[in-house]
Amino acid sequence: MTNAPYRLFLIGPMGSGKTTVGRVLAQRLGLAFVDVDECIEQRCGVDVDRIFEIEGEEGFRRRETQMLDELTQLPNVVVATGGGSVLSPENRSFLKERGITVWLKTSVQQQLKRLARDQRRPLLQTPNRKQRLQDMAKWRDPLYEACADIIVESANVTPQAMGQRAAKNILDVLEESANKGSS
Repeated sequence: MTNAPYRLFLIGPMGSGKTTVGRVLAQRLGLAFVDVDECIEQRCGVDVDRIFEIEGEEGFRRRETQMLDELTQLPNVVVATGGGSVLSPENRSFLKERGITVWLKTSVQQQLKRLARDQRRPLLQTPNRKQRLQDMAKWRDPLYEACADIIVESANVTPQAMGQRAAKNILDVLEESANKGSS
């Protein structure tokens, strides 16, 4: 990559592979990697599910916005956001204005498969996970799409393969931008 600071933001639903893809992408592109939820947990000293339990979703979302504001200003970084980070207009502005946003587009079926054993996600503590994920996709997918500079389809590939695909797509976009700038 060049000497210019790069900021890449991964968005998408839970189970789309943002953290795993983010690590692969950061390594491939020679950038630092940070995960918004992990940073919140480190700062608070408790897991995200505990924050939801104590402060509710509204309290967690306030913390998420504060952390996203900080992390989206770092140079040369890949940021894995939380699945609901796009719900806030302020967060969407951070993502659109401060870097390149990559939507890891994932089907509900793929999410169900990847999250089958996950008991930690507060928003999945429901008897009908499929319905919950479908409802969330209905509201969130248009927001992901509106924020996305690049869309990487998850369609039954490993997060490592998605990371490689995302890296190629991002490099293509950066090269295209550089070529436009030099013409």
